[in-house]
Formats: sequence, structure tokens, C-alpha cells
Amino acid sequence: MKVVVVGGTGLIGSKLVTRLSRDGHEAVAASPRTGVNTLTGEGLAEALEGAQVVVDVSNAPSFEPAAVLEFFETSTGNLLAAELEAGVGHHVALSIVGTERMPDNGYFRAKVAQEQLIEKSGIPYSLVHATQFFEFVKGIADEAADGGVVRIAPVLFQPIAGDDVAAALCEVAEGRPLNGRLEVAGPERVRMDEFVRQALAGLGDHREVVTDPHARYFGSELGEHSLVPLGEARLGGARYGDWAAAG
Repeated sequence: MKVVVVGGTGLIGSKLVTRLSRDGHEAVAASPRTGVNTLTGEGLAEALEGAQVVVDVSNAPSFEPAAVLEFFETSTGNLLAAELEAGVGHHVALSIVGTERMPDNGYFRAKVAQEQLIEKSGIPYSLVHATQFFEFVKGIADEAADGGVVRIAPVLFQPIAGDDVAAALCEVAEGRPLNGRLEVAGPERVRMDEFVRQALAGLGDHREVVTDPHARYFGSELGEHSLVPLGEARLGGARYGDWAAAG
């Protein structure tokens, strides 16, 4: 089976391409680095020729609200149009747990807009909603930094290893379209402030992590359950401590 992975040279995409190839599929990594640009359409038709499945794990280069919305609407619109032309039978997209719960967050609003385009496209689809990746913990801390202090809200947090996200995407891509969503999360539910405090200490980052109920997460104030699954979710196997020790 030919599977095109849009964003296939990034963190999750490269892991997914490896897994699909290992399973015997023709996995194509599509990104500007490989000559495929979903914003301009360059190389898109050629990459999708003969593809049965497309998995979109691409990310916007800017988190500025207008820019990220333009990225996902343009990229997804071009991609879906090319898939219809090529006869692709399954569109899989990676999104975020809780997108619909933070309407004041520009990035989450853009992901909701992306999902709406997919749902209305007429192409059978699957949406994989993941919690935050272990690999991004330092980026979360950097975004929350106020001088030498990192302000984090004490809300529920259930991060997941990138490898476990790739495994879920691989399984979904190999299966029948869900025409709905699958939520994936890490095996441990903790408080976000405590997680970031311990993770930074393990990385040798000595910044003070201050518990602040009103601390913003990429511009938005969080509720208790903003970032965790509310119902059934597939849980990854890797615990953060073991993942970090193996790092």
C-alpha cells in the first residue's frame, strides 16, 4: 500500500515513515525538504499518484493566530483537492486532545478549522487526537518562562511519547477509516506544574517552576481538563521516567 506522509520529515512523520516501511508499505515522506509543498501545490499531484492513504502530520511554521489559520486552511484545502483528484481513499490527520475546549487559543482554533475541512471533504477520514509529546516539554517551559521563572498551571496533564503517537497513526493508517476520532494519551495522568518541574530537573534545567493557576498555555488560560481526554483513549506504553532515562 502506498501511504503519503505529509510532514514526513518531522518528529512524528519520520517515525511514522519508518514504521510503515517496516510493515512493508511504500511510505513517501512529503515535505518541502522532499519537493512537496502543500501551500503552493508544488509536487503534490506527483507524490499522491497511486496513493491509497494520506497521513497529515504537518505543522505550521508560526503560531501567530492569523498565520496558523491561513496555513492549515490553505495546506489542508490544497491537499484534500489533490486527494480527490488522485482517488485517495483514506485521509488521516493528527490533531490535539481538547481542540474544541479552548476557543480563545489561535492554534487550537486553526486545528478545528482543519478538521472541519476534512469532515466536509467527502473523503473517508480518521482524526487522531494526541496529548502533548514528551519531546516538547522544554518548549512548553520556554513558552511559559517569565525571566528565570517558569509559570505553569496545576491542571491535569497526560503527555505521550512521540513513538507511541506514531504507532497509533500507523495502526489507523493501516485500518479502515474511522470517519471520526481516536484519542491517544500517555499512561500517567499528573499535574502539569509538577510534571514540568520534575522534567526540567531531569534535564539539568534549574529554572524555578512556579505553580500559577492563571498561567497561560500558549496564550490561553487552562481549565482542569483542557488538555486531557474526557472519555475513552488509547494509552501509550512509555512512561516519562523510563523514556527520559533511555534518552
